[in-house]
Amino acid sequence: MNSENEIKKPFFILGPCVIQSWELLEIIAKELKRLQEKFGITIYFKASYDKANRTSVEGFRGLGMEKGLEMLSQIKTDYGFPVLTDIHESYQAEIAAKYVDVLQIPAFLCRQTDLLVAAGKTGKIINIKKAQFLSGQDMKYPVDKVLSTGNQNVWLTERGTMFGYNNLVVDFRNLPDMAQFGFPVVMDCTHSVQRPGGGGGKTTGNREFVPAMALAAKAFGANGYFLEVHPDPDSAPSDGPNMMYLNDLEGLLVKILA
Repeated sequence: MNSENEIKKPFFILGPCVIQSWELLEIIAKELKRLQEKFGITIYFKASYDKANRTSVEGFRGLGMEKGLEMLSQIKTDYGFPVLTDIHESYQAEIAAKYVDVLQIPAFLCRQTDLLVAAGKTGKIINIKKAQFLSGQDMKYPVDKVLSTGNQNVWLTERGTMFGYNNLVVDFRNLPDMAQFGFPVVMDCTHSVQRPGGGGGKTTGNREFVPAMALAAKAFGANGYFLEVHPDPDSAPSDGPNMMYLNDLEGLLVKILA
């Protein structure tokens, strides 16, 4: 189990939704490195090599596992960030673990026993995103599946709850509810403002509410903050409407760290 000091130390999961190109990763990584040095914060660089849960079959998914993992490994080497990516099938856990520091379980898959067990067996940090249909207290069971492997490196991430069709609402009580399990809790500030499938075959969102999500989560005791960023999110092929402009990140960090 993570020590008390580790739990109290704030950390940030930052990066683009999906890997579009090496050039994009470098633009973002350079800015994150500057912010890390300015604020003395812990940053995990996040990007997905494959978005397997797109609304439409025509949605851009990324550059694929092999090329994507190689790029993330290069970001780690060049910029010194620990890196995080999500996996969608159990066979991917062992492969991805050779390249990254944190394996993320997507919210829709957090009940998939084989996926959780395979991830746990790698010994990596496992970031389990809370499903949009579960309460914070229900996350005991995904946690237990990872712990059954002997791996106690677990994070739990709040990302909103379904509120009718094509909408999410955040019950911030989920943060202290999940914290009772003794592991760091993370607020996914950008996915929480999604409107899933609300754009006629694609997901939309309201990025203007991202700062409020972060500051509310701070009040409820969040240990980590998940923020997807992009230099031009309106042109991004995935999750653009809820990603932050990269240039706006510094201002929000100032407020979170105040």
